[in-house]
Order: sequence, then C-alpha cells, then structure tokens
Amino acid sequence: MTVMKSIAAAAAASFALAAHAAPLESLPTSGTLVVVPAFGEVKHANDQAVATLAIEEQDKDKAAAASRVNLKMKQGLDIVKREDPGASLKTQGYYTYPVYPEERQTINGQPSKPRVPTAWRVGQYLQVTTTNLEKLPKTVAAAQKILTLNGLQFGLTPETTRQLDDQRIAATYKNLNERINSIASAMGRKVGDAVLDTVDFEGSGNYAQDRMAGAPAPMMMRAAKMESADVAEPSFEPGETTLQMTLVGKVRFK
Repeated sequence: MTVMKSIAAAAAASFALAAHAAPLESLPTSGTLVVVPAFGEVKHANDQAVATLAIEEQDKDKAAAASRVNLKMKQGLDIVKREDPGASLKTQGYYTYPVYPEERQTINGQPSKPRVPTAWRVGQYLQVTTTNLEKLPKTVAAAQKILTLNGLQFGLTPETTRQLDDQRIAATYKNLNERINSIASAMGRKVGDAVLDTVDFEGSGNYAQDRMAGAPAPMMMRAAKMESADVAEPSFEPGETTLQMTLVGKVRFK
C-alpha cells in the first residue's frame, strides 16, 4: 500500500507541475472594440493680466460717500488710461450698503426697536485687462494712490489660446497613438490589425479653463482719506498657463 501511495503522490505532483508550466492561452481578440482615453497638454507664458481695482467710502451721509466714490473712481480711471492707454477698462460692481449699530440684547423680553443705519458703505470696482505686463507694476502703483488693488489674475489672450490649439490637439492625438501601440502589444496584436473607429475630443467632459467671472465680493474695509503719496511698485510674476485636452478613441481589432 505504501508503494502505491508513493506512486500516486508522484503522479499527482508531476501533473501539477506540468499544469503549472503550461503557457496560458490568450483570449481571442478578433473584432474586439477597445476604448482608449488619451491626454495632452501644452504650456505657454502668460501674456495677459486682469487687475481689479476698487474704491470704498463710508459716511453718515449716503450722498457724501457716493460723491467721493464717484470722484475717486474718475481719478483712478484717468490714471490708468494715462499709464496704459492700450488697456481695456470696465467699471463694475457699484454697491451701496447701510451700516447698522450692534444689536443690543432685549431686557425682560421687550421687543427691540427697529435698527436705524448709522452710516453707509459705497464702493465700485474697475477691471483692467492689459497685455502690457512689463509696465503693469508701474500702472498699479500709480492707481494705488487713489484706488486699492483687490485682485490680480494672469492668463493667455484669446489669440494666443487659439494659436495653441493646433499644438494641443497634436499632443493629445500623439498620446492616443502611443497608448494604442501599447495596448496592441499587450494583446499580442499588431497595430496594423487595429482600425480607429471613433475619436471623441471631449469624451471625458469639458476641458476649458474657468475664467474670472462676475464682480468680486464687496470689500470689508474702512475708507481711507485721499492721499497723493507715491506708492512703491509691487512685484508681479506672470507665470505660465497649461492648456489641457482629453479625448477618447475607440479602436476595433480585425
């Protein structure tokens, strides 16, 4: 019995080794449809800036506050136009808000009296779009004698973005071909056996960059007195923008 058991065990072991050493058979890929996502990007130095300048005044007299805002905004506009004649200017976000005193706690559950405004906050924004990045620090410093810098965003002009479209599409399509080659190799097929069925250049959703939208939130600050002192020029680094594109290709193997 011992000899028989040994023979049976040896036979089982040999069968197991043979099965383990046997190469795996690949699944048939004829007619297979493969969905291939691809990605591409291009980078370019920013050539446009959007600066948001602002003015706010506070006064017990609403008309007085509005008058000072109107005057200072006009002065700020004149400064920007003088420093950067090619800039595109847009006034926006004019607001008037009442300022109320702190609400006092009621005594013995008595209803509080209606609050009456003690002052008024009036303000306005100026959006400056320019391609003169070299002179931008000087322009902003000059405007800051009257206005405040509320925001700054660098980006690409529409013209530059359109010019980069060819490069972006080419880079994305190149990545698609590279991935198809890799997939064909992994499947044990030749690239010549693959037929590109569909190319969807927005298959993964929108790729457009969000741009600055809407007016900024009203500033929470106290108005400063008009000053004509020189302001030191700020330091800006425009940086670069990366434009991305995603596509999805459908490849069918013969």
